[in-house]
Amino acid sequence: MSKRILIVDDAAFMRMMIKDILSKNGFEIVGEAGDGVQAIEKYNELKPDLVTMDITMPEMDGIAALKEIKAKDPSATIIMCSAMGQQAMVIDAIQAGAKDFIVKPFQADRVIEAISKALG
Repeated sequence: MSKRILIVDDAAFMRMMIKDILSKNGFEIVGEAGDGVQAIEKYNELKPDLVTMDITMPEMDGIAALKEIKAKDPSATIIMCSAMGQQAMVIDAIQAGAKDFIVKPFQADRVIEAISKALG
């Protein structure tokens, strides 16, 4: 059975890039969100197997959304997406429970490797 993924990024073209990589590799995209608030709502509604979460977003950033999702569902599997030079935020995210992180611009093999590893 294909794994169900929720993609969270404030940039629609970034969501498209991840969606393209994942659907070509047999993953099912069950939803998308453009900020942290939407991410929490969609997570609760869809209960995906994995979330790709951008760090820098309006309304609520990815780390705040990660913490809120993990507080409600400690078993949530979340991979952070960050631009180069956000090491401090990546460390915060890992300490808050993120499984891994992928750096933009995305490389398809790295995205698949991180997601496959996170899903066990």
